[in-house]
Amino acid sequence: MNQLQKYTWLIDTIRRAGKISHKDLSDRWERCKDLSDCKPLHRATFNRWRDAIYEQFGIMIDCQKVGGYLYYISNPEDIDEDKLKKWMLDSFAVGNVIGENLSLKGRILVDEIPSGRDHLTTILDAMKENRVVNITYRPFKKECNYTFPIEPYCVKLFDNRWYVLGHNNRDEIKIYGLDRLENVEPTETLFKLPKDFDATEYFATKFGVVIGYDVKPERIVIRANEDHKHYLKSLPLHHSQRLIEDYGEYADFELYLSPTYDFIMKLLHVGAMIEVVSPASLRRSMKGWISEMYELYKND
Repeated sequence: MNQLQKYTWLIDTIRRAGKISHKDLSDRWERCKDLSDCKPLHRATFNRWRDAIYEQFGIMIDCQKVGGYLYYISNPEDIDEDKLKKWMLDSFAVGNVIGENLSLKGRILVDEIPSGRDHLTTILDAMKENRVVNITYRPFKKECNYTFPIEPYCVKLFDNRWYVLGHNNRDEIKIYGLDRLENVEPTETLFKLPKDFDATEYFATKFGVVIGYDVKPERIVIRANEDHKHYLKSLPLHHSQRLIEDYGEYADFELYLSPTYDFIMKLLHVGAMIEVVSPASLRRSMKGWISEMYELYKND
């Protein structure tokens, strides 16, 4: 078990407890046999981890001395308001839980992310130094590959695939799936990230990874039936989603984004459980896709 896993175990345990004594922490650590080798969490070790957690993550574990020495996270907003930090900590926490229950490996099912391990580290290292990388890229519909330089601006995880957004040698900003990269080589060339580039802002009105420069963002209203409205409430399609009104048999939601190919595919994925109310242009697009699907099965 590496140090990062230990730190995330400690953070997650305190987060879930709210406030907890060192004794209870040590007892819980000792019960995690696969992680602790049945050894207690000594106070000196605990204090070293506290300091390291603050240095690496900026998360403060403080002690409440009144009413017993209880430890708690005094700046939880630094986790809740930082999507990357929260995602990372949650991912490691889940990994720790699974690590504690490897005996159930035949009963814990996960989806494989096909592109994360191979090239992500190389690209992230290049991003730290604003270093140009040469990528060898093979599009799905092409038989040959292409090698060219890109300036890696940011990476994004979407639908179990990693992507890199980069400025290429044709002065285009394009997105490339890491699972289609055959090779990535850092170069000695450095680049300057545009001062006005903000990755979150760049993707703010996009659903996934289809950039679609010719598709402008607009207000979209969708209607989810009684079976599906709860799924949209618990896991919104997009950060702009808001509930307009729940009518019981259905609920209407508003979104603001570019209705690109991947968004249309997401809507088609749930079939008749979602209806596009507006705009009319998106309704026509949906109707076109549905008509083509009907043609495939009409003779059955």
